[in-house]
Amino acid sequence: MARLRLGPLLRYVDGDTATVWVEADRPCAAEVRCADGARGTARTFQIAGHHYALVPVTGLTPGTETAYEVHLGEQPVWPPPDSPFPASTIRTPSTTGDEELRVTFGSCRWAAPPSGEHDPSPSSRLRSSRRDPVGPDALDTLAARISAAPGTERPDVLLLLGDQVYADQTSKATQRWLAARRDLSEPPGVQVADYEEYTHLYYESWLDPEVRWLLSTVPSCMIFDDHDVIDDWNTSAAWLAEMRATPWWRERVLSGLMSYWVHQHLGNLRPEELESDELYAAVRATPDGTDTLRAFAAAADADATATRWSYRRDFGRVRLLMVDTRAARVLEEGGRAMLDADEARWLREQALAGDCDHLLIGTSLPWLLPHLIHDAEGWNAALCRGERGERWARFGEDLRRRSDLEHWAAFPPSFEALTALIAEAGSGATAPATVCVLSGDVHHAYVAEPSWPEGGAPTSRVLQLTCSPVHNSIPTSIKLGFRFGWSRVGRALGRRFARHANVTQAGIDWRRTGGPWFGNQLMTLTLRARTAHLRLDQARARRGGGVSLETADERKLS
Repeated sequence: MARLRLGPLLRYVDGDTATVWVEADRPCAAEVRCADGARGTARTFQIAGHHYALVPVTGLTPGTETAYEVHLGEQPVWPPPDSPFPASTIRTPSTTGDEELRVTFGSCRWAAPPSGEHDPSPSSRLRSSRRDPVGPDALDTLAARISAAPGTERPDVLLLLGDQVYADQTSKATQRWLAARRDLSEPPGVQVADYEEYTHLYYESWLDPEVRWLLSTVPSCMIFDDHDVIDDWNTSAAWLAEMRATPWWRERVLSGLMSYWVHQHLGNLRPEELESDELYAAVRATPDGTDTLRAFAAAADADATATRWSYRRDFGRVRLLMVDTRAARVLEEGGRAMLDADEARWLREQALAGDCDHLLIGTSLPWLLPHLIHDAEGWNAALCRGERGERWARFGEDLRRRSDLEHWAAFPPSFEALTALIAEAGSGATAPATVCVLSGDVHHAYVAEPSWPEGGAPTSRVLQLTCSPVHNSIPTSIKLGFRFGWSRVGRALGRRFARHANVTQAGIDWRRTGGPWFGNQLMTLTLRARTAHLRLDQARARRGGGVSLETADERKLS
């Protein structure tokens, strides 16, 4: 009898179709049965001894909400018979296109439970939030709020903008598990080394009771960032050469890409994309797809143009473009780019492909940063490519790695290209009401708005919306640094950096109009027709015990 090891995760949902991801403990047929009669079935496929299925559910009724069960073979495995949570449901949008869409987003969720121990009892993490060294988990807290009042507001889609797992920063409990497998005195030490160890990270993250229930009932879209593989992943050509020279890196990066494809990427795809995906078909056509997937990962690691991790999702007249800003990079100093030519072409085509009411560009790394950091990254990029000589170039490379100077501003031509694309997409008679760049990574939240030279401003309202972390921390010194980076003095210092390396100023200016906010938090965009509303919620411990989501900021965008 097959058992459920992980999931279910509700991934794609439209008016009459959905996909549900599961992991079983042996080969079987996975089936989703809905209360309204809709259903779907898929056989599991095998990767490295694990058995997964992405079940397409068809026959759903637009504009309804229906409970569902998961069966493995004929055995019901979800919901658990003793579940304290409401039934997992699939909520479909109507065909009229005039309803609200709630998009909740954030990044950087270090999933280790308080004290590094996994307590499977319901609400364990909420009760023990005061012991959590990085504070209450915003996803846990969101799940508790929704499950306590199922009929109240909940997201229509959850965007997880990177660092879903931390392969390089493991918990004490995971380190004990790793020590039982191998000698931790050998590289990569307490970091994960292979596919099996990656699966343990996903268990630690997604078996959390509240988060498991939340992901079973709220559709999700995901994209990786560096810690899904390793800090500073693909920061420079010199960094990559050094990593490839180590004996453990190849297994690490291939396992990271393989586990990302299985756990995150597959569920991002629309059902019609899955049907035409050659890799997905090949993996399902063989009793063991490990070698097939490993060859794909090796090709993706060797050549950024070999695959596309970016994707598009449409929610009525809201368009989401999730952009890979890690694996699609061009790293050679003479032609560094955040996106290779094919990826940049794809982004441009999708951004300009027909009209929409709102354009959302999901990129784990912020486009608009505090001015000091933006100028420091441009200065550093110039040093690294040799603008001030070889000695300065060596200094610049060391600084780039130590200070994480690798955002859009560290790739000046890519920054300028994205800026121009946003202006073009936001101009004209059919321009969207808003163009919002949704980002995370920097462990705090803020709202920034650009301004263009006279006559060049788009008609759309353009915003950088940054929200991070979901569950992590930031040192006080870094908090002070971010605040200083937005200040007038910080901006003046940034200009001095730019002059030192003969860096020209960006063709736009911008200002911070909200934040910075520090803490574990989530942003929610509520979109209806051409109106947009933004809310920032923070998870905070209450006096007397427990935690809650408290609104730190709320504003109308259009």
